[in-house]
Amino acid sequence: MASRSFDCVVIGSGPGGYVAAIRAAQLGMTTAVIEKDAVGGRCLNYACIPAKAVLRSADILTEVREAGEFGVKVGAPEVDFGAVMERRAKVVHTLTSGVSGLFKKNKIELVTGEGSLTADGTVKVGEDLLSAKTIVLATGSVPRGLPGIDLGGRIVGTEEAWAFAELPASLAVVGAGASGSEIASAYARLGSETYLIEMLDRVLPAEDVDISTLVERGLKRQGIKLHTGTAVADVKATKTAVTFALGDQQVTVDWLVIATGRGPDVAALGLEAAGVALDERGLVAVDGAMRTSRAGVYAIGDLVAGPALAHKASDEGIIAVEDAAGLTTHPLAYEDIPRATFCSPNVASFGLTEAQARERGHDVVVGKVPYGAVGAGTIYGDRTGLVKVVGDRRYGELLGAHIVGTRATDLIQELVNVRALEGGYPEIARSVHGHPTLSEAVMEAARAADGWLIHG
Repeated sequence: MASRSFDCVVIGSGPGGYVAAIRAAQLGMTTAVIEKDAVGGRCLNYACIPAKAVLRSADILTEVREAGEFGVKVGAPEVDFGAVMERRAKVVHTLTSGVSGLFKKNKIELVTGEGSLTADGTVKVGEDLLSAKTIVLATGSVPRGLPGIDLGGRIVGTEEAWAFAELPASLAVVGAGASGSEIASAYARLGSETYLIEMLDRVLPAEDVDISTLVERGLKRQGIKLHTGTAVADVKATKTAVTFALGDQQVTVDWLVIATGRGPDVAALGLEAAGVALDERGLVAVDGAMRTSRAGVYAIGDLVAGPALAHKASDEGIIAVEDAAGLTTHPLAYEDIPRATFCSPNVASFGLTEAQARERGHDVVVGKVPYGAVGAGTIYGDRTGLVKVVGDRRYGELLGAHIVGTRATDLIQELVNVRALEGGYPEIARSVHGHPTLSEAVMEAARAADGWLIHG
């Protein structure tokens, strides 16, 4: 059994793990990353990046179909799904190769295998032992599934849904959160008969209700058969199809996709033996610097509390290794992290919804402006998009913001930045925005909250 020593060992090479490793190397630590699969982890290889690559193809198809409205005549577009998947693979390869290159540039050693903690605080990988002053756990998540429905064959999780060999003639997606809505929106536009099923009373149930309402209309316009407040039952799978009950309706589809959430990937980490405690939800318990109950061991990303987002994991990785290096760090304010859903229409948000703000006793003020109120909304052909600002009247505090429509996932960042810099909605209202841009809708929503909307 070989034994080697590093300053920092990171288990997992996803957006949390690889960023933590690079930052550790920048801080002068000798660093190793353990990865049991492919560099880049699930996000780059199977989830976030493949999803957005397929969604981009669906977006392009939509733009071509609507080109006539802009005076551009094109023939009827056809989907070459094989080419869509080839481009998806190319995007993944480009980005994962980039991460491998960053490892080499920063002299980070990549160790292939499954890492687990030992009782004496080392990391075991196969027959090798790696010791380090700092260990960062960044193994991500695994699908939770649904009780009584086993994944396998024609019943798949979200990762498999982005890697179909052929375009499904039909599929049903269970769970209308971010992942489920993205899958349904992509395949419906690419030409699959698509069902989207949600047990709660609306799609994207974690988002503000005004946003969910507009998303639901957009998904229905894409031909998605949307069922909220509904559960699937009597699921039966064969080698070629899946049949299930949807209320009093019997449905048969090529594929059933379970998109009902994920849980921490901790089974093989040896946490109990190493004295790393879990919280009541089965997540790794950490403090604001991402320290676990075992000295020198940190945990980040989907292993710990907070939104399961790649960019959240990356920031946590930086916090962890900077703390290990003795730098001053600050806990993340999880409510202020931007959330992005890349279905059509785009959705982005941060902070409190209107309902949450009222529940917490704020003197709530709301500013809502449709994209159509500013010139760019008409130019881009999206007058139905919406910017909603939620604030507290007393000090002009920006409590949250919610956007649905074209480029929502980019527009949200201005509002996040203002919040981070301790500004409020009056500051946004008074900031000069370029014309004609969609960002003017952000400005006008802030003006609406401040009581002096111009275009509306």
